Amino acid sequence: MCLGIPGRITEIWDEPSGARLARVQFPGDVKTLCLAYLPDLQVGEYTIAHAGFALSRIDEESAMITLATMAEYGVFGDAQAAP
Repeated sequence: MCLGIPGRITEIWDEPSGARLARVQFPGDVKTLCLAYLPDLQVGEYTIAHAGFALSRIDEESAMITLATMAEYGVFGDAQAAP
């Protein structure tokens, strides 16, 4: 099973190959994601990812509610809920 955890985009860059990538902060982790499906995402926005790809944009309010709920249910263990 895969959880749709919201992550905040902290950096975006274009690779020489043409791939648009982003560094995304998740609770307790930072991942590099491909923005091929959502190339217009911007630094500071939130996304839901799967298999290394940003698949959907999520507004900050929804992200905060989701992260708080997940933290309440212990999804993150000792990690902080807010990126």
